[in-house]
Amino acid sequence: MRGGLLPAALALALVASPALAATIEVTIDKLVFSPPSVQAKVGDAIEWMNKDVFAHTATVKGGWEVMIPPKSKGKVTLKQAGAVDYFCRFHPNMKGHLEVSP
Repeated sequence: MRGGLLPAALALALVASPALAATIEVTIDKLVFSPPSVQAKVGDAIEWMNKDVFAHTATVKGGWEVMIPPKSKGKVTLKQAGAVDYFCRFHPNMKGHLEVSP
């Protein structure tokens, strides 16, 4: 039964290995975060791609803020679980939502 041990060990190793963190992309175009709502996990990164010709931010009131220059990217790694709403400090009508699971 040598052949049965290797697949079982390999399957166990695959199940036991930790999941890799994901990078979730949000596009900013014409003063809109797209998608407006994102689900992620602690350790994942959110990366905003700003297609507009002016700067934006992704700001959580009382929390973090990411500057996103024109025609560029900004990124944050999520460190805690929970739901947060964010907005652009320069354009407060721009709003997004993150659901972060453990």
